[in-house]
Amino acid sequence: MHLTLWTEYALRTLIYVGAGGARRATIGEVAACFDVSKTHLMKVVNRLAQQGYLETTRGKGGGLRLARAPAEIRVGAVVRATEDDLAVMGCLGATGFCRIEGCCVLRQALRQATEAFLATLDAYTLADLLAPGATLARRLGLAPAATAPPGTG
Repeated sequence: MHLTLWTEYALRTLIYVGAGGARRATIGEVAACFDVSKTHLMKVVNRLAQQGYLETTRGKGGGLRLARAPAEIRVGAVVRATEDDLAVMGCLGATGFCRIEGCCVLRQALRQATEAFLATLDAYTLADLLAPGATLARRLGLAPAATAPPGTG
């Protein structure tokens, strides 16, 4: 299974915004933090907002924040919402793809593997991804390193 950069950027954005707590983040901050294209990230953020994961506000004092509590955002749901095609082989994405489709054991195995992959991701929420707390925030440049409690870095 290979996820697209779109999904990777979506998950990174949610982690960054979530790690910032109540503060609003900007697309520029997220792009700079992860060294990704601001133009591409704008499209990802727009889609995350349309899907109800982010709240965006323009203008002074604007920015990004989570539209839902981190515990309500399932990683598997984000992956499903951002990936256009989760088929690891062509036969999973279309019927009539292969002549052995009706009796292919491999197709069923791949379908089950994909379902297991997504079920594992469904077991995680954004809150789980934010569990490292202050350490995560520090590594994202959201908290000064000097304020970290001893032994958390």
